[in-house]
Amino acid sequence: MLSASNLESWADGLSSTIEGASDLSDPERIETLRALERLACVVTAAQDRLACFDASQRAEQEAAGVPAARRGRGVAEQVALARRESPHRGRQHLGLAKIVRSKLPHTWAAWRTGRITEWKATIVARETACLTLEDRLAVDELVSGSPETVESMGERELAGACLKEVARLDAAALVARRRRAESQRRVTLRPAPDTMTYLTALLPVKDGVAVLAALTRAADAARAAGDERAKGQLMADTLVGKVLSTADGEAGALRVSLGLIMTDTALFSGSDQPARLDGFGPVPAELAREIVAGACDRHEHVWLRRLYTSPSTGELVSMDATGRFFRGSLARFIRLRDQVCRTPWCDAPIRHVDHLQPHAGGGPTSARNSQGLCESCNYAKDAPRWRARTQPDGSVAVTLPTGHQHRTHPPPIVTIRKHQAPALCVDYVLAG
Repeated sequence: MLSASNLESWADGLSSTIEGASDLSDPERIETLRALERLACVVTAAQDRLACFDASQRAEQEAAGVPAARRGRGVAEQVALARRESPHRGRQHLGLAKIVRSKLPHTWAAWRTGRITEWKATIVARETACLTLEDRLAVDELVSGSPETVESMGERELAGACLKEVARLDAAALVARRRRAESQRRVTLRPAPDTMTYLTALLPVKDGVAVLAALTRAADAARAAGDERAKGQLMADTLVGKVLSTADGEAGALRVSLGLIMTDTALFSGSDQPARLDGFGPVPAELAREIVAGACDRHEHVWLRRLYTSPSTGELVSMDATGRFFRGSLARFIRLRDQVCRTPWCDAPIRHVDHLQPHAGGGPTSARNSQGLCESCNYAKDAPRWRARTQPDGSVAVTLPTGHQHRTHPPPIVTIRKHQAPALCVDYVLAG
């Protein structure tokens, strides 16, 4: 019986056996990892099934006299608290729980039996959200009807398969969805480790690709001219320089307010009391001083405004009415064929075109002996007893050091259906 007490006892028992994993052989560890992964998928399915108590909560609220417009409030928050996650995530869990069982039965079956993760179920739900129930059920059957097939898909491949079916069934709905998404373009900022930030731009695909291409060209040109900065550093610096400059390229002429709050002792006396950067949060005093000093070293404008704090609480209580101004200066085919890293479930962008049979060992430089890999996967295959070989059917068989084997095929560029003529794929290169 599924009950909290039984699950708690089972979890305690599993927890007590974790240290015993050191007694397993390496093949047994891989098998146990796979079994635990399936268990984790089943657990998340059970969590979402239990999270779908919206109807009973609404019934209770109705009996209590809650107006219809307010019924259902707090359900997602209860889910979030039980799962120790944010309310936003709680709403996502609840929304998925309400949709997947009734509108995506094949996806639910694959999830419930541990073949796919919660995120993969979310992908199917998200990509089919614009469809009618009839079309949604059709896509669910086509994409998730074969448990083995949907289990073998990477996340990007799964999203692409859903998108193709949605476009075939209701192209108008897909266009409306795209236009709605384009209207939600935005730029956001969130903290990153080590007092860095993630500046994220949600853009239409043509704009995003064009911006990345422009930054890449600028970085490649700078490196060709002898700039020793890494490519990523150059792209980031170019982005900042373009945004914070005027149309004629004069850096720093654009007036931007950077709200940096720090004590006078931290600024002038070397105190280690942390500062605070508006929109980010606490930053080390040393970094704050570096920001101010950098502004004074370049041709930028620095405004200082005194803020006053309560001597008892340290809260800001007042500030100067005016600011004081200081002048200062503050191999193409393989990539098209494989599309993403060939390692199963990786989905990372291709960074290296790799010889399956090493070139040093006589392996030919050919499409059949090549695969696209991300940097990490390419380095991983250098581990002892890690082997990749081309099979007669064109697949790549990867044998791991434990003896387990995985086979991968390049994802199809188009889907050829019965009684449908083969499609011609053309690669377009747009010059800007």
